[in-house]
Amino acid sequence: MTKNKRSYVIKRTAHGLGLFTLEPIPPGKRLIEYTGPLISNEEVDERPNGKYFFGVNSKWSIDGTPRSNLARYINHSCRPNSEAIVSGRRVWVWSKRAIKAGEELSYDYGKEYFDIHIKPVGCKCVKCTETRRR
Repeated sequence: MTKNKRSYVIKRTAHGLGLFTLEPIPPGKRLIEYTGPLISNEEVDERPNGKYFFGVNSKWSIDGTPRSNLARYINHSCRPNSEAIVSGRRVWVWSKRAIKAGEELSYDYGKEYFDIHIKPVGCKCVKCTETRRR
C-alpha cells in the first residue's frame, strides 16, 4: 500500500503483525501518520485492555484501532529505527536512521506502555531477543 509516496506491507512477526517498508528510507523522513478518532483520556481509562491508544496530551488520545491506520502495525523496539512525534493532536512517525527495503518499522512505545503491556510477557524486539540468547 502506498501512503505519502512510500510503499509498505503488513507481515507476520514475533509480535503478531508488523509494518515493513518496501523501499529504502533515509534518516529524518516523515513516514506515516498514526490515525484514528480522537477520544478523551477518561474514555481510554474506561477501556483498559486497549492497546492502540496513543496519548497526544493530558486530555486526548488517538484511538488507533481501525485497521485503516497502518501505523498501528508498527511494533515496539528498544532499539527502534523510527520515532513517533506528537504535533498538536496528530502523531507522525519519522525515520531515526536509514531503513533498508524489507525492514520492519519500529519505535519505542515508552515506559508506561512497556510496563503494562510488554514487560509482563517479555519484549520480543531484536535487541532483547539477542540479549536473552547470550
